[in-house]
Amino acid sequence: MADSKREVERKYEATPETRLPDLTRAAGVSAVVHRGLSELDAVYYDTEDFRLAADSLTLRRRTGGADEGWHLKIPVSADVRDEIHAPLTDTLPSGLAGLLRSRVRNTPVAPVVRILSARDVHHLLDKDGALLAEVSIDEVLAERLTEEGHGTTSAWTEMEVELADDVDPTVLDAVERRLRKAGVQPSAAPSKLSRALDDTAPGRRRTKKQKKQKKSSPRSAGDHVLAYVRRQVAALVELDPAVRRDLPDSVHRMRVATRRLRSAFRTYRGLLDRTVTDPLRDELKWLAAELGVERDQEVLEARLRAHVDALPAPLLLGPVSARLQLTSVARHTDARQRVAAVLDTERYLALLDSLDAFLAAPPLRPAAARAPQDALPRAVLKDYERLAVRVGHALAQPPGTERDVAVHEARKAAKRVRYAAEAARPALGKPAKKFAARMKDVQTLLGDHQDSVVAQEALRALGIQAHGAGESAFTWGLLHGREEAEARARERELPEVWARASRPGLRAALKG
Repeated sequence: MADSKREVERKYEATPETRLPDLTRAAGVSAVVHRGLSELDAVYYDTEDFRLAADSLTLRRRTGGADEGWHLKIPVSADVRDEIHAPLTDTLPSGLAGLLRSRVRNTPVAPVVRILSARDVHHLLDKDGALLAEVSIDEVLAERLTEEGHGTTSAWTEMEVELADDVDPTVLDAVERRLRKAGVQPSAAPSKLSRALDDTAPGRRRTKKQKKQKKSSPRSAGDHVLAYVRRQVAALVELDPAVRRDLPDSVHRMRVATRRLRSAFRTYRGLLDRTVTDPLRDELKWLAAELGVERDQEVLEARLRAHVDALPAPLLLGPVSARLQLTSVARHTDARQRVAAVLDTERYLALLDSLDAFLAAPPLRPAAARAPQDALPRAVLKDYERLAVRVGHALAQPPGTERDVAVHEARKAAKRVRYAAEAARPALGKPAKKFAARMKDVQTLLGDHQDSVVAQEALRALGIQAHGAGESAFTWGLLHGREEAEARARERELPEVWARASRPGLRAALKG
């Protein structure tokens, strides 16, 4: 079983002569306690083309120290990483292998660097003796591992300051001020592995200027669309481990990335070859549907739970909370298992490979070379016209099933217009931002309506189950009526919200 912790850490340059300054002068630190020396032996793994290092992930098998075993570190922000730890075994644990799959696909990982560290550890304590941070000075020896065996080596000294769990991060700022005053500077390398790979790379070590990749600014309409697609593909890959770990909102964010990709391929098909993008859209639709099983359950369960919790006790007739909890647990378990299985399918991995291939050789049509101020507004407004037709159709329907279906179709169209405007924002600026915001207002209203419709179906089913079990169905019927009223209220609000979103001035500004 793998354990996870949030690691907040800063690294500093040091020499064998470096000594800790008096860190009790840092705000909040009352004592510095020496915890002794330890020897650490870590072998780092990656693919032959260093895919993990390219995304700032580190995978190692380490012996020595209190936490020996396998460690996978996933970046969260500049100083923050999630560290997933698994027990020491001879081979990579399957749980960690799954978290790597969106990066490595079917490519094996192998040892690339061995790092030996002699670690001198000090604990920083507050006035009550509680641990604030751990400071270590590491004497490091790194060796590049090759198929032939031993490779180039490099040695250096560094200092690490790692925040203890649930401690205010301002402690790190206070410690850094004391270190800088003593002449200790932040490290240029984000990790030991990063420095080891640079120092032991074949040939001359790269300079900072050489390591910095030049990124040209998007110029054409096609450039802007591809930049947007690239961001969404990166989001899919990066969110995969979070979904596997069942982190909050991860399924929703991954599903949104798939929808944004589908929307871009559909909206900007005049710039992209449909023989390439249509099959991708089909596969993205499949993935979104699979992810939607869990996401839809999350939304529904949260909505029903809020309704039940808000009811006065006299209106809760029968084991309402217990029945809702039982149903929720069963649905969540089934949905989680389904999503986990999907992410391990060859079909999913093939989709990721196909998206990489698309970006490696973009199938641009001649229109993609046009100026973004010309091509992008046309595509966005074409989707807007489609939305206008669907909203008009929805408003023309009498209350009931036909209107519910029409409103749902309008919601999907509003979402696509919003995504289209968001994709165009880097090129079109404030007008696209404002246009997207208005479309989001429409989407949100129509989404609330759809949530009410779905909740009504679920409440009816819960009422039938309760009745069949000999329980009172009163509460479920009451909530069903309230949801029906909510849906009708959203329908009454739609004309006003749509009037704001469909003002001619918004469209004129988008055109420039």
